[in-house]
Amino acid sequence: MTDWKNELKQTLVRTEAFAARHPRALTATVVSLLGGFAITAFGIAPLAPDAEDLPQRVITESVQTLDLEEQLTALATHELALVRNDVTRASDTADSLLRRMGAFDPAAAAFLRSDPLGQRVLKGRVGKMVQLSAEPDGTVHSMVVRFPAELAEQQATHFSRLSIERKGQGFSAKLETAPLQPQVRLGSGTVRSSLFVATDEAGIPDAVASQMADMFSGDIDFHRELRKGDRFSVVFESLSADGEPINWGQASGRVIAAEFVNNGKSHSAVWFKDPASGKGNFYGFDGQSKRRAFLASPMEFSRVTSGFAMRFHPILQKWRAHLGTDYGAPTGTPVRTVGDGVVEFAGWQNGFGNVIHVRHSGDRQTVYAHLSRIDVKKGQRIEQGQKIGAVGATGWATGPHLHFEFRVKGQHQDPRIIARASEAITLPATAKTQFQATVASVKNQLSAAESMGVGVSGAD
Repeated sequence: MTDWKNELKQTLVRTEAFAARHPRALTATVVSLLGGFAITAFGIAPLAPDAEDLPQRVITESVQTLDLEEQLTALATHELALVRNDVTRASDTADSLLRRMGAFDPAAAAFLRSDPLGQRVLKGRVGKMVQLSAEPDGTVHSMVVRFPAELAEQQATHFSRLSIERKGQGFSAKLETAPLQPQVRLGSGTVRSSLFVATDEAGIPDAVASQMADMFSGDIDFHRELRKGDRFSVVFESLSADGEPINWGQASGRVIAAEFVNNGKSHSAVWFKDPASGKGNFYGFDGQSKRRAFLASPMEFSRVTSGFAMRFHPILQKWRAHLGTDYGAPTGTPVRTVGDGVVEFAGWQNGFGNVIHVRHSGDRQTVYAHLSRIDVKKGQRIEQGQKIGAVGATGWATGPHLHFEFRVKGQHQDPRIIARASEAITLPATAKTQFQATVASVKNQLSAAESMGVGVSGAD
């Protein structure tokens, strides 16, 4: 035992001497690890049983001893690289972006400012995904920037990849288009204050949260009935660029199935495409469609600022019936039609400002007022969910919002009640066998998502 201890001490002495000659951070780390190993060895050795009490067997084997100094020399010459990921911001300059990512390289910053391809890193949309590789002193080795494909028709299936590499004293850049890769992901969470706060905590994209709110809008009023402690589990398909999940509009997530427990009552739904018609829709596990003739809201999930009731009018300064629902949202937020129909009026109308009237079947009409933009024309046939304009503050409005009305035979009705009572789209009988098989599959995935607790994971 004494010979073994002496040999280990001599090894440590040689190691420390080597470290003094090569004071690199990597070498110091290796020395620390070896030192920790030695201390552990000394601490454990006395706990072993006495060798005289064990049966002895002599085995002779030739072992090639690796030279410690050669290993440390190889490690000392190994170049470390810093790799960081971030996204571009509206306030970014070439220097601030590199500095935030831990690189201090005037040559790289100059390239981003002057080269036509390099300039694309900061020009255009914000939120571009940047991956930077730099040497320990901050010198940039390479950059990869990923963002939506430049051609609109490719943005749902492809992305643009800008690669920048150091070549001697300068840099080279190339731009290419690559396919997005689908990935099934599982997520779950618990509502503490709002749906979007809960999905943010679980790492679930906003597009998925909006889809969940839409698919269960006939069962749950997310503006008024959401409760602290409500739970959700979701299976969704997201697209990735070179394995990195993206968050570019609807491409960031498409719900496959979800379960939402609201006030103790469970609601489940799955996306199913009828193989005969090729049309897809959300259905409850019992086969009842979640889609009805009218959507519950003319906007993707947002807060209601004034409901269908009496209110004190902010401009007329008197109490009067509010025969619609107001949705507070930033100017430019898209507005969609809640059902199939024909545009009956599109233009300026007194206190409504820019307004659209849509005629639906059954002598029903919807009104969308105070718009900043109108994207349809009188007489145009439109489909449920189609974008028809954008939120604004035109006419008698104290701030940007959408005023929405639902009329039946000229009489104003509460749009939430109409949406819940409207006829549902039925599942064809010929598709029920395949539908049941789909439900059985997603039930297992939802169970796995729920067992995760709060968070998101990938799935095969």
